[in-house]
Amino acid sequence: MLYPASATAPEVDVRKLVCVVEDVWHDNGPRLARPLRRGSLAAVLKNPYAGRYVADIQPMMEALKPLGREMAARLVDALGGAARIEAYGKGALIGLAGELEHGALWHVPGGYGMRDLLEGSHAIVPSTTKIGPAGASIDVPIHHRVAAYVRSHFDSIEVRVADAPRPDEMLLVIAMTTGARPHERVGGLRADEIAKFDGQR
Repeated sequence: MLYPASATAPEVDVRKLVCVVEDVWHDNGPRLARPLRRGSLAAVLKNPYAGRYVADIQPMMEALKPLGREMAARLVDALGGAARIEAYGKGALIGLAGELEHGALWHVPGGYGMRDLLEGSHAIVPSTTKIGPAGASIDVPIHHRVAAYVRSHFDSIEVRVADAPRPDEMLLVIAMTTGARPHERVGGLRADEIAKFDGQR
């Protein structure tokens, strides 16, 4: 997958996409009538800023937007369609020749790629960024896509790709789930109690 460079933005050269979907029937409690589906999609791509300091990296954020939309569409489809998605999150794992700020380039493309496809997604998309070697894992935070304070949907999805990121790569991740934790029972705001539609409650 290649998004060519433009006059203002660098090339987005994707080495591979890795999609993982799991169906959870129970977590040592009563069996669910319908399994919780959890999924992640990781893109492994060249980091155009690896190994050097570049003052203006924002053009890459714009260049990543088509990738964010493509990844969101693929993961939504893998999880059964937009109507099923209740929670989301994103993350970036940057290879050792990069820097944390390169991971911050994923904030807008990763978040809005999902929000554009999921109607009524008022909540900010939770995020995490780290630097690590190939095979490192990253825990992507998850919360409800309409209201961040819905406690039943607080979760995380661990993502790991054995050969990525290489030092000059970045691994960009989006993650979604179709519901709450399998046996949520610690109270707090519930999904059917969302009332303010301000992204929080």
